[in-house]
Amino acid sequence: MNYLVDEKKNGERIDKFLVDVLQNVSRTDVQKMIAAGEVKVGGAATPKNFRVETGMVVVCGNIPEKEACTLEPEDIPLDIVYEDDDIVVINKPRNLVVHPGNGVKDGTLANGLLFHFRENLSTVNGALRPGIVHRLDKDTPGLMVVAKNDNAHRHLAHQLETRTLHRTYNALVWGHVRDLEGTIDAPIGRSPKNRLKMAVVSGGKESRTHYTAKKFFNFATLLELQLESGRTHQIRVHTRYMGHPVVGDPLYDGREGCVNRVSPLMREYAEKVLEIAPAQLLQAVKIELIHPTTGKKMKFKVPLEKPFDKVLKLLKKECPEDAPRFDDDEDSFREMDPEMRFYDDGDGVDDEYEGDEILAITPEEAAPYKERKTRAQRLAERKERAAERKAKAAERKLIKQMKAARRKGVAAEDFVEPGYEPTIDPDLL
Repeated sequence: MNYLVDEKKNGERIDKFLVDVLQNVSRTDVQKMIAAGEVKVGGAATPKNFRVETGMVVVCGNIPEKEACTLEPEDIPLDIVYEDDDIVVINKPRNLVVHPGNGVKDGTLANGLLFHFRENLSTVNGALRPGIVHRLDKDTPGLMVVAKNDNAHRHLAHQLETRTLHRTYNALVWGHVRDLEGTIDAPIGRSPKNRLKMAVVSGGKESRTHYTAKKFFNFATLLELQLESGRTHQIRVHTRYMGHPVVGDPLYDGREGCVNRVSPLMREYAEKVLEIAPAQLLQAVKIELIHPTTGKKMKFKVPLEKPFDKVLKLLKKECPEDAPRFDDDEDSFREMDPEMRFYDDGDGVDDEYEGDEILAITPEEAAPYKERKTRAQRLAERKERAAERKAKAAERKLIKQMKAARRKGVAAEDFVEPGYEPTIDPDLL
């Protein structure tokens, strides 16, 4: 199949171009075609980041066949917030996997959707992901939108791509963030040291998270976050990269290691918080979208789950804080393992890469990213600055005393610095 690039498509990425011109083919399928060398321009296979130009002819080979449906319907209770002929908004509970994968074959949200809605689900993402437009981590509860037909699915996917579908999260993080609001802009990819984790890596996928500090407690901050991109574990990785892991996060250093950084007077309450928190205290609390058929803007919101709410009530009662504190003499949540702060994953492979090669980051690649100093380095710098200030003050004082002595008629050679006794030659005694 040959496709001619017109002026409207000039400069588009090859995968986006093909999603628009091919019928009933998802972006994932297009990316598989590109990786298999089935997409060519001028007789040469195109890379995944290739951009088309006006007048080019894109040649497509075999389109991947849809996976055979091995998914079985299961009677899994669903908390349905809203439903019509095009979409379903669901409040996903904690400890529920969204779709099969990574050794999980059943007991997923996809199994439950198949039971409740049968054939009334989109097939864009294949038979193993019926209706699934976006995902949440297994232990992250909150709102998800599900597509009941292919047209609705493509419309919602386009909203995600153009960032007109907004997802708002609440997260409790360790420590106090230094800015009341800000943006974490750092690329995310597979961690080269642990392939089960994600990390900020050189050449990773562009990722942005916007946050606002809503409430401070003695050793934690309640954040409201919005995703500009949707990478795997994005909020958990970005807050960890910022130096403030999500409270209770077992994968990104949000549990016992952080309790040791809490002041001894408050450590008891930090331990209680972890007892209550089953995993990361992160929840998708609000979603805003444009209805695929009516074009109407819709907003949905859910209250915090019980463990999250219980932790906030405990902190509000026992560990209130009117304003953030940044005492460098105390244990800092910002000064954590520096190796977690930035990785180089080589040549910019995507999240699906499963190789084991680990490449070291070069100083040139690390230059754009601010390196955070250790507590010992900051202490040494403070001592050095204090010594400089003390020396300058002593110099100013001496000059002032010399001027006073001259006014009294004391010659410069006879001036003796106060507090200083000159050595007397014993032979003169």
